[in-house]
Amino acid sequence: MQHVFIVGAKSLGAYGGYETFVYKLTEYHQHNGELKYHVACKANGDGCMDETRLPQARPLGDGVFELHNARCFKIKVPNIGPAVAIYYDIAALEACCRYIEEHHIPHPIVYILACRIGPFAAHFQKRIHKLGGRVFLNPDGHEWMRAKWSAPVRKYWKLSEGMMVRHSDLVICDSTNIESYIHACYDGKGPGGADPRTTYIAYGAETRDSALPDDAPQYTAWLRDKGLAPGGYYLVVGRFVPENNYETMIREFMKSTSPRDFAIITNVNDKFLEQLEARLHFKSDPRIKFVGTVYDQELLKKIRENAWGYLHGHEVGGTNPSLLEALGSTDLNLLLDVGFNREVAEDAALYWTKEPGSLAALIEQADKILPSEAQAWGEKAKQRVKTAYSWQKIGQEYEKVFAEDRNSAHNV
Repeated sequence: MQHVFIVGAKSLGAYGGYETFVYKLTEYHQHNGELKYHVACKANGDGCMDETRLPQARPLGDGVFELHNARCFKIKVPNIGPAVAIYYDIAALEACCRYIEEHHIPHPIVYILACRIGPFAAHFQKRIHKLGGRVFLNPDGHEWMRAKWSAPVRKYWKLSEGMMVRHSDLVICDSTNIESYIHACYDGKGPGGADPRTTYIAYGAETRDSALPDDAPQYTAWLRDKGLAPGGYYLVVGRFVPENNYETMIREFMKSTSPRDFAIITNVNDKFLEQLEARLHFKSDPRIKFVGTVYDQELLKKIRENAWGYLHGHEVGGTNPSLLEALGSTDLNLLLDVGFNREVAEDAALYWTKEPGSLAALIEQADKILPSEAQAWGEKAKQRVKTAYSWQKIGQEYEKVFAEDRNSAHNV
């Protein structure tokens, strides 16, 4: 059996990219007898894991539960501001190393998501190698470009990224843009002047319909509660952070003459929300609706299916799960025109820029599209997901990478 320890996601099934990814990867592999996942989760603080809202989670003991046949262990973190992310990853890696040692796990893979702990990367790689394991890294997108970080913190993220790439045995990039960037920045800079070893594996998505019919009580009740109607709203689902361009999307929607609503499903950050209200006064526009969170996956899929269009403003990162899920469920997808989004959707979506008026004009154009045309856009989007991003394809690619590492460990 290949044991894979995953460090870096806060929880499973939340709105972050890694959280969605780990949830779906473990779900897809839950019946694979040759893979055993061990997943670190945050026990407290922002974005922490609450397994009680997942009916399939089974408690195993103090701070440990099982989900999708994966052993999930919770890490308590102190309230130390931005540095908590670094503390969390280090504490999780310590817990992984102890477990590997105590249970004599052969040839483990420790898969680290994001590049937060660069100064400690060499130490943990050496320690994991001594335990017979390998370190895999998913570098995410350009963390050092995120608007929420101050200049000194951005500088740290960039330095940390370089250290982590140099001290990883394999860098798994979820975007070809990211893989090209890794080589452009770090070729020849590894131990002994080596190039980083990389591979490309995207995130996955589903194209099946929701199990709920259009008249399902939970969906109709949700619509009623939020003041929405099927086909009468545009939608966005994602983390409520500046680099996802909520400000631009809300401002442009308010500029548009659309008769539809803009439903925003997110875990609201009160400080950021107050900043947006001060800048935009969106509360004066009844079409702008912050509708809370939705953790029921079938309900969320139904909400996506019956949206008239999906707005996507992510500009930092690789292949984004919320974009894939929208392409798999929503007919019209209106995406910020950046390389990552173009790489994913290609010609199956409509594109806007941050130039004033660009998105407002596109929304008005989308409002005039006939239902039959919208359906054709939806078919094209689903086909794009089926071809390049099905969970079956992504799961098989991970199985192959993990198996190759296990075989190489046996041959040493």
